[in-house]
Amino acid sequence: MTSHSQKLRLVALDREGLEVISAHIQNTCVKFCDMAWFPRKQRFVLAGMRYDWVGAKAGPPERVFSLLRFDRVLQVARLGLGARKGDDVLNLLALTFQKTDPPAGLILLAFADGSLVRLQVECVEAELRDMELRRPAEACPGHALSDASSF
Repeated sequence: MTSHSQKLRLVALDREGLEVISAHIQNTCVKFCDMAWFPRKQRFVLAGMRYDWVGAKAGPPERVFSLLRFDRVLQVARLGLGARKGDDVLNLLALTFQKTDPPAGLILLAFADGSLVRLQVECVEAELRDMELRRPAEACPGHALSDASSF
């Protein structure tokens, strides 16, 4: 492991916390089959290869396998993802939160191709956690490696 390969773990309980997680998940490569909703647990989870923006400042650009979990999820809608297959790779760009009946609201997961996953939540309760696997950064749909590594 290189000195910049710290495992990130962030928890968000409000819009501001979700904005911090959003900054770290920009350009995360996610397979369509690696997104799952567990209605009885009120949980939505996705796994992907997160571009390590912080680590790239201190060393070579890398991706780290990360889990993103949302709790208190009442409903999930996938918009623009109807024709996707399990191994199709999506580029997760951002997370946003829109209040509906505070603290309830909608968390939107926006992908580079314009598709969205919309989570109806009781409140914001999210966690981003890095796992052990790290790899040199490669291109992800919507962005070439040269675009990502120039930041």
